Amino acid sequence: MEVMMEEVVVETSKEEEDSNSPPGDTPALSPGPCTESGQDDNWGETTTAVTGTSEHSLSQEDIVRITKDLEDSVGLDCRRYLTLTLAVVLGLLVFLTPLAFLALPHLLWPEKLQVCGTACEGLFISVAFKLLILLLAVWALFFRAPRAGLPRVFVFRALLAVLVLLFVVSYWLFYGVRILDSQDENYQGIVQYAVSLVDALLFIHYLAIVLLELRQLQPAFSVCVTRSTDGETRHYNLGQLSIQRAALAIIENYYRDFSVHNPALLTASKSRAAKHLAGLKVYNVDGEFPATAATGPGNNAATGLAHSQSRAMIAAAARRRDTSHNELYYEEAEHERRVRKRKARLVVAVEEAFTHIKRMQEEEQKKAPGDVMDPREAAQAIFPSMARSLQKYLRTTRQQHCHSMESIQQHLAFCITNNMTPKAFLESYLTPGPTLQYGRERWLARQWTLVSEASVTSGLKEGAIFLVKCIDFSLVVTAKRIPYIQLSEEFIDPKSHKFVLRLQSETSV
Repeated sequence: MEVMMEEVVVETSKEEEDSNSPPGDTPALSPGPCTESGQDDNWGETTTAVTGTSEHSLSQEDIVRITKDLEDSVGLDCRRYLTLTLAVVLGLLVFLTPLAFLALPHLLWPEKLQVCGTACEGLFISVAFKLLILLLAVWALFFRAPRAGLPRVFVFRALLAVLVLLFVVSYWLFYGVRILDSQDENYQGIVQYAVSLVDALLFIHYLAIVLLELRQLQPAFSVCVTRSTDGETRHYNLGQLSIQRAALAIIENYYRDFSVHNPALLTASKSRAAKHLAGLKVYNVDGEFPATAATGPGNNAATGLAHSQSRAMIAAAARRRDTSHNELYYEEAEHERRVRKRKARLVVAVEEAFTHIKRMQEEEQKKAPGDVMDPREAAQAIFPSMARSLQKYLRTTRQQHCHSMESIQQHLAFCITNNMTPKAFLESYLTPGPTLQYGRERWLARQWTLVSEASVTSGLKEGAIFLVKCIDFSLVVTAKRIPYIQLSEEFIDPKSHKFVLRLQSETSV
């Protein structure tokens, strides 16, 4: 049986992206995490001005990829607006139908209707309050900002929409045949018919809560998520979800739990491998010195010498390869020593800088001070004293492209405003935090690609494997069903907790 690989795209909401993006930030051209921006990398030495110019180069592949992304975004936007339009039309049909059932008899045959008594007027109040409750319930469940654009339709939501449409059409058909055609004079019966419709809509809303919200709360699968570049792994428990909704939950948890993806940390092993390959030289002796009958004894001697030299170089390269673990050991030890040295200098510089900041009390603010600054000005005043140490530490730990001078000053002003300690300020730079800790232009990938052999609308199964790809890396997801647990009980008699003290001459008791 031929296995078809299905590749679809999950796109984050554009409205949410625009609303959450900080003002004044320039989006990076490459949406991958920790992308290189046009900022000056030497902000530690030059902290007096910030340049606003940058140069970028785009290859043909980048232009093709950007064009494809724009085309895909236009298609997804049209589909999202079409879905929203259909939902609004269906909602208006649902809420206007009971009102139309009550109003049409008064408009078409008012002289034939029987007088509406007290019981009938009470049903009017029931219809009004039930419609209000239904409106609030629908608003709470469905009128929420979309978290993402899924590649395929949400099956349960589509089934509920079809069910509501068939239900309302059935009620309209019965109303047209039994009430409109015969011009029923029993207005109380018509009101009760409208009340039954509203009651049925409330039950459908309860079914929607069960299918869309409650069904996925019970954990059923344990998924293992592994980042393909550095192997960082997390485990999550998910309920009965489709593959595309499981991928959405994994992406949301990724931004919260995984440390930011730093491609600079992955270049060390590549450079070491390239250095070893550059030191390995293999000579084709037969190609350089062809040994034929016409060469003569002199050339044969030169050929033998070249053979022996090449064998010696291959043996030397093999010996260097055998000692490569020593090079790795001393390289990592030297790197750790440099990191500890830069960290110590940074901690001292930050602590000295924070000693120049003092929060003024309310009594002191009433006096006429000589030099009073707001948190932003205070941050700009003490930042140059720590900038060089901070830049050297970020370069040593390869984090310099994840933090701009503007973001560091904003974080420093935030710490000063909330009276935080130097250790609290340094925690963001000494320990790599989750992805959401950094600016959106550093990590936001507008599109994720879901690759799955099974249909993305099918539910999770035992052993299901799928990929969620970004530009720079991919998340490999493996699902396993949570096993059935048989828990038994064992009764312990309280009378069994009796002890006897055994006295012996050899013991100290």
